[in-house]
Amino acid sequence: MWYVSTRGMAPRVDFEGALFSGYAPDGGLFMPKELPQLGIETLRQWSSLSYPSLVKELCTLFIGPELIPRDVLNDLIDRAFHRFRHREVVHLSRLRNGLNVLELWHGVTYAFKDLALGCTAQFLQYFLEKKEKHVTVVVGTSGDTGSAAIESVQGAKNVDIIVLLPQGHCTKIQELQMTTVLRENVHVFGAGCLAQKMGLPIRLVVAVNRNDIIHRTVQRGDFSLSKAVELTLASAMDIQVPYNMERIFWLLSGSDNQGTRALMEQFERTQSTSLPKELHDKLSEAMTSESVSDEAITRTMSRCWEENQYLLCPHSAVAVSYHYQQTDRQQPSLPRCCLAPASAAKFPEAVLAAGLTPETPAEILALEFKETRCTPMRKGDDWTLMLRNTIEGLSWQQRAHS
Repeated sequence: MWYVSTRGMAPRVDFEGALFSGYAPDGGLFMPKELPQLGIETLRQWSSLSYPSLVKELCTLFIGPELIPRDVLNDLIDRAFHRFRHREVVHLSRLRNGLNVLELWHGVTYAFKDLALGCTAQFLQYFLEKKEKHVTVVVGTSGDTGSAAIESVQGAKNVDIIVLLPQGHCTKIQELQMTTVLRENVHVFGAGCLAQKMGLPIRLVVAVNRNDIIHRTVQRGDFSLSKAVELTLASAMDIQVPYNMERIFWLLSGSDNQGTRALMEQFERTQSTSLPKELHDKLSEAMTSESVSDEAITRTMSRCWEENQYLLCPHSAVAVSYHYQQTDRQQPSLPRCCLAPASAAKFPEAVLAAGLTPETPAEILALEFKETRCTPMRKGDDWTLMLRNTIEGLSWQQRAHS
């Protein structure tokens, strides 16, 4: 399978090329040139698969045996999930009144990023070992990405991780998960639309916190920055630039490279753009959206506990809040599944704000007593030089080991 840039000005690449590129050279994002289409019979067969088995089938479609043979691919995916606490890897909790919560947080860091980054690290290591190469990955994070990236490369000899950790944008537990990891290859500095397009019969709901750029885009076609990012209980949603929207625009516009490029370049220049009517209509057909306040988040967490004795994280509560809105209005609907991206154990402050008692696993409690390591980057520092020196130092170490 070939991958092309959403902006259409970069050469096509295979899966390995896309994996190591990050952004495309023209500033766009890589997407499959053609999406596999899944028939109803395939969907029926896949519905009985375990989560790891489903991932194996999907990865086969997007990688191809010429790059990673199927038996090797199966082994890499099994390795990616072997540290998950739940035997199902991903677990569906069926609660009262039609509420279904899909728990994506049973990995090492108690967040959904473990699912994708575990596989990503295995694929990186596979290609690097074959070519006897080494890579340094720089991760910018406001929450769970950094710790998941760090844990995913445990034992990887060919990968170093540099994490950029902005102050004030993550919880204490999230910060400790990154700064208490003292391995030598770690340095800390302070999706659904595709499945729909491939044939899965779902209606998408995008629920966000007060930082509502996605909500405004879906509702009004207004893709523009707010004056400032508001800090909320659902901290991982405190963003201004949702980069995956570029992929969605490209998908819904029928792979229109030129239109997507013009739209994103205008957004990058002016921090504001309006979607063309045809694109906005398609976006509204594909999904609906909701913006949820902190007050609604805590009410939802409290209600879910009262009705189910089930503790939601604040991000999961954003989705469940939409479900409660619909059921309270007695809106008839198909079965609804709310994605739970993280465990409530990572957000004790939000749990307390909801008037509930945090449940903290022993391995998270233990973080408080571990040594931390983080290089502060102050306002007047030359951040570029600091990162360059760190990366060059890692390269010299790697050459010495070789």
